[in-house]
Amino acid sequence: MKKLIALLLAVMMVASLAACGNQNDAASKDAEEAVDYSDMTLEELKAEIKTVNEGKLTVATSPDFAPYEFYALDDNNDPTLAGFDVALAQYIADQLDLELEIIPMDFDGTISELGNKTVDLALAGYSPDPERESLMNFSDLYYKGGQSFVTSNAKAAEMTSMEVANNAKYQIGAQVGSIQVDLANENTPDADIVELTKVTDIIAELLAGTLDGAFIETAVAESYQKNYPDLKIVCDVPYDQEGSAVGVNKDNAALLAAVNLIIAQVLEDGTMDQFVADANELASGNVYEGLLDANGKAAEN
Repeated sequence: MKKLIALLLAVMMVASLAACGNQNDAASKDAEEAVDYSDMTLEELKAEIKTVNEGKLTVATSPDFAPYEFYALDDNNDPTLAGFDVALAQYIADQLDLELEIIPMDFDGTISELGNKTVDLALAGYSPDPERESLMNFSDLYYKGGQSFVTSNAKAAEMTSMEVANNAKYQIGAQVGSIQVDLANENTPDADIVELTKVTDIIAELLAGTLDGAFIETAVAESYQKNYPDLKIVCDVPYDQEGSAVGVNKDNAALLAAVNLIIAQVLEDGTMDQFVADANELASGNVYEGLLDANGKAAEN
């Protein structure tokens, strides 16, 4: 009987310690979440930031979205990742004394990787869509743009407005996983909405006549128009969140606060304007938009 009582007491003690441990873990997590990073300086925040790969800032991007992110090609057609999102990512890494690691992927992949917390940031021309807030935190806006409805010159006389395009006989394109899909469903719900992986695919289908129209971010549409004069911007598309934000790993409130401080700095001192100007100049030259092949080369068209 004494042995039984001793055994029961031992079990109760272990259970009590385990419960205490769980409570301490929960309390520690609550305390971490309760930290107010908003009043910290960048130097103070750097001491608080933990990244998915120590010493690195791991960033997802989708390089088919000039002038945000794309490949600039030199005289030998060798690609260099470029764009104002890329420049901003490098600037953030430098300010945080971290090595930048950018991982190119399809746009919808950037959302899933950030949601899976395998990257620290994603810069891919994100609009701060409330439906994505379960997967990521959004920084303050670093670039304010707009949305456009586009078509080809060949169909410009017919596709004069979104109201005209809202017809089952028309095929309207938008990039998979993007806010433009929502805009297509909102503004042309009766049309046949075609979701494609890359903006380059959308442009190719427009110019080939397979698509009748498409929803594309304005700065991107303007960039493509420089290289493809047969592309026509029909009209602006009303959208409440006209601007781009950095997607931030939800487990990293300190990083979010640091990114917001850096964004405020580049907007105030004109650095962001220079990033945009440089990206637009590069985007008007020899570029490749999409993922590179297994040899790190721009795929043949």
